[in-house]
Amino acid sequence: MKLKGRNKVSPDFSMASMTDIVFLLLIFFMLTANSPNALDLLLPKAKGKSTNTQNVSVSIDQNLQYYVNNQKINGEYIEIELKKALEGQEKPTIILRAEESVAIREAVNVMDIANRNNYKVILAVRPN
Repeated sequence: MKLKGRNKVSPDFSMASMTDIVFLLLIFFMLTANSPNALDLLLPKAKGKSTNTQNVSVSIDQNLQYYVNNQKINGEYIEIELKKALEGQEKPTIILRAEESVAIREAVNVMDIANRNNYKVILAVRPN
């Protein structure tokens, strides 16, 4: 009497699900790897990098002094200076660089000016 087992394990392994996971991870890292280059301020830490082109740089130091493209200006005239600097640009972009110790309301003030004038704002951070 000869008995054969009917349950055989197949040694084949499908790589389809593994390639799906790899592509999803690739897309995730491509989308999250953006942050601008920073100058000499002590910026907040964050992960990621960006290669965005910069039109105007706005810096706020710990003494609440404002700089537009490394030129010191009065905080009351920042909107006027930004309009002058970004006049005629197709996609006006502001790189906002505020030191860690600066209150968030100062950065929000610049973001509000950008929002009113339809400027794109990128917050600069230092890499971890």
